[in-house]
Amino acid sequence: MSQTDPILRVRDLSTRFYADFGVIDAVDGVSFDVYPGETLGIVGESGSGKSVTALSILRLVPPPGRVVSGTAELDGQNLFDLDAEGMRRVRGATMSTVFQNPMTSLNPALRIGWQLDEAFLAHDRGTKAEARDTTIDALHAVGISDAVQRAESYPHEYSGGMRQRIVIAMGMINNPQLLIADEPTTALDVTIQAQVMELMVGLIEEHDMALILITHNMGVVANMCGRVLVMYAGEIVEEALIDDLFEDPRHPYTWALLRSLPSIEDVDKRLPAIEGFPPDMADKPAGCRFAERCPFAEEVCANHPPLAEVGEQRKSRCWVAQRGEHFADRDVSLLRGEVLE
Repeated sequence: MSQTDPILRVRDLSTRFYADFGVIDAVDGVSFDVYPGETLGIVGESGSGKSVTALSILRLVPPPGRVVSGTAELDGQNLFDLDAEGMRRVRGATMSTVFQNPMTSLNPALRIGWQLDEAFLAHDRGTKAEARDTTIDALHAVGISDAVQRAESYPHEYSGGMRQRIVIAMGMINNPQLLIADEPTTALDVTIQAQVMELMVGLIEEHDMALILITHNMGVVANMCGRVLVMYAGEIVEEALIDDLFEDPRHPYTWALLRSLPSIEDVDKRLPAIEGFPPDMADKPAGCRFAERCPFAEEVCANHPPLAEVGEQRKSRCWVAQRGEHFADRDVSLLRGEVLE
């Protein structure tokens, strides 16, 4: 497979939740590609649709949610055409995942070794003896010493950081082509976060696999990802290479996110915050979904913008950016917080 052939091709993916109070468009027409060996970041605030996008691709959306349209092709095979058994064989083998909370990702009643063995045996990869050998190798690979003995331990006998290492080992035990990591360090302290992310980078490079990293942490994205998708209100609002995104954001939401990050140069200033709240996705606005919070909104923003190219390997869902305007040098005092020094 060449660099021009994506390992994952998602087109017009839409997922809805059918609640008593209305229909929620959690993911609305999302399209993107992931290439072999690439680390793609997906960022956005809580409720933007990041995790539901991942769950939709994995076909793990819980009721009352349902994928209502779109395709997700892994190695040319549309995952939504597979039956339950076919999807089970893909999930955990060709494509795997690391969930955000290691405290709930492991069964507290089963030994660690048994759970990793099962992840191997479920895909008919070999015998029980081969499964245990693979489990020991996987534990060593994520930095767990005395793996033979520690495989007999229960999850509660490990720290949070060690449990997350085990979840990563489980996700990679079958050498998948694509790993989806959903906030893999959320429950960990900063020091352990750095260790876990460094571990993941090494494993991804060693196995030459693709990674989708879902996070709200822009620092993690900057250190790990080559390309980024920014999501807001169920849509992709910007797509860019990592350096381009930080140097020249081409959507006001991205601009606002980056300027709300703490800086060692402005330690005495109050952090800017984005005014307002995301829209109600059960009654989403007809125009730009960020317009009510956007300091640069214009009359044209009453119409819903498409995700359009604004440069090489750059897309933006903003009428102003598509007209050629840049936000990098705009007045940061337009955000709440700077005016409250």
